[in-house]
Amino acid sequence: MSDDGADVADVFARLAVELHEETGLTETVEAVVQFALQAVSCTHAGVALAQRGRHFETIAVTDPLVEQSDQLQLDCGEGPSLAVLANRDTVVIADTESDDRWPVWGPKAAALGLRSVLTVRLHTSGSTLGVLQLFNTEPHAFDADDDAVAHILARHASVALSNARQEASLWHAIDARKLIGQAQGILMERFGIDGDQAFAVLRRYSQDNNIKLRDVAQRLIETRKLPS
Repeated sequence: MSDDGADVADVFARLAVELHEETGLTETVEAVVQFALQAVSCTHAGVALAQRGRHFETIAVTDPLVEQSDQLQLDCGEGPSLAVLANRDTVVIADTESDDRWPVWGPKAAALGLRSVLTVRLHTSGSTLGVLQLFNTEPHAFDADDDAVAHILARHASVALSNARQEASLWHAIDARKLIGQAQGILMERFGIDGDQAFAVLRRYSQDNNIKLRDVAQRLIETRKLPS
């Protein structure tokens, strides 16, 4: 293995360990963009998560220019990240100044100094999670090796992001169960009712007031009163 190959292998070995150790979504994507700077010929990197419709939310960048580029895509309604989220796996732009696929966004990105772009879809077997965005201030900066490494990085990132999302959902559910349990206890003590009856009271208030059960419980715990 060449020295360059050994270096890349070492980067991905450390990436796998560190992504596994990250405890949240924010920490996970921050690790991804920082590793991108080491593994690929990019000067700036970012991760954006898919939202409903043709939208995305930028959640990690190595430079504010990436966030400006993302906002330009949303404002113009065109660009590589939107294309990837719609129906592409990868978009490579050799030079934003001369590429004519996105005639509004491209010149604006070039004006920001973002000349080369490599955008890769983050996904699992079930859904598209978002995009990994890599930029270079020089044109024609990305070659086939960069593309291959970016896809490996994207696979690592996709698995880590999927796990982080599931874990966040799990902890949110656990937190909700704890809140509801505390609220049941308050009602049981105040009115001398059992757990099932207390839960029925919470559920009725939730339905009657069109408030999530978790929020009803939170309000009861904080104010010792049910919503009027």
